[in-house]
Amino acid sequence: MKITLVAFGMGNIDTLTVGGLKAIENAELIIGAKRIIASLPENCTGEKKVEISPQGILELIKESSASTVAVVFSGDVGFYSGATKLRSLLKDYDVTSIAGVSSVQYFSAKLGLSWQDTRLVSAHGKSCNVLGEVMSSQQSFFLTGGEITPKKIISQLFESGLGEVEVFVGENLSYANERIIHGTVAELKGQDFETLSAVLVNNTLFKKREFINSGIADDDFIRGEVPMTKQEVRTAILAKLSISEGDILYDVGAGTGSVAVEMALISAKNTVYAVESNPKAVELIKENRVKFSAYNINCVEGLAPVALENLPTPQGVFVGGSKGNLTEILTAVLTKNSAVRLCVSAVTLETLAEAITAFKQLNIGDFQVTQISVNRGKKAGSYNLLTAQNPIFLISGKGLNSC
Repeated sequence: MKITLVAFGMGNIDTLTVGGLKAIENAELIIGAKRIIASLPENCTGEKKVEISPQGILELIKESSASTVAVVFSGDVGFYSGATKLRSLLKDYDVTSIAGVSSVQYFSAKLGLSWQDTRLVSAHGKSCNVLGEVMSSQQSFFLTGGEITPKKIISQLFESGLGEVEVFVGENLSYANERIIHGTVAELKGQDFETLSAVLVNNTLFKKREFINSGIADDDFIRGEVPMTKQEVRTAILAKLSISEGDILYDVGAGTGSVAVEMALISAKNTVYAVESNPKAVELIKENRVKFSAYNINCVEGLAPVALENLPTPQGVFVGGSKGNLTEILTAVLTKNSAVRLCVSAVTLETLAEAITAFKQLNIGDFQVTQISVNRGKKAGSYNLLTAQNPIFLISGKGLNSC
């Protein structure tokens, strides 16, 4: 038995390749989705079966006496296609694949855009980090369906402050009722679209980082009169928190938001909550969020631990200011995640003592105290002097001890 996996293109017969058409015409058995089977030309005379599940297709093949079989898939067999799983089930058969026109190819051609640098994402029946994907590239392409719709993508981008970003939505691509809608996020917000659509986001606010390491220069931040964690200390904090891609992170007592920015820029797929009770500091956080294109920072105005109540479970928490509520803050985050990674900064001996006591009382694991002293060179005429920065203590740990 000869089996050919054929990519049908966008659904309209015009997007089917000549090679794909020949394979279908010569097949004694044709298997595919109802929509595709209904679109086949009359000269495809083989027996037709409607089936989309890989296991179901395998069973039809096993039951058939046909010598040639064509299994037809929409789009391209290599682009978020059911052909991938089916191919693994057909390892005992003679299988050939024929490429087709994918939705990203078709849509980009329609828009007159190149797509070689586009970030490709499937949101068809699965969840994805929409904001993280859009922030990771100048151009992102989404296949939508299920929970994540074009309307939801646009809503999430608007709520994250990306109202100026350009969006293209393609409905019923290649069919007579094809519709392509273009506008900014702000302009398209609230509009309804077909659930199954193609969405291309052109992130006009995208900024490629000049460096990928942590430790942004202090002078790069908008500072005002709000205290800020210094460059070298920020780098140490990030190391203590062992941040991974996709983490949910808190910066409690965020000040200017310098630590929150560093957390956010480690990965666009991280979600950062900058918690701050000082209204002036909150405004600075918002300004730095825009300056560094760190739109995955969420500003939370309020006093911890109350301000943490409705936030999602964190993987890492930095406490730079606690207003005397350190034990309560640590208790709150440990309640959310008993394995949370923690780091607390202290510039006074009193705060150091409070932190050590809290870590011991709460039985926090991997307990460690690190003292950091930084001296920076400063010009004095023809000489260079070392100027001492305030020494700082970092109290770190991970979750609760098991014993």
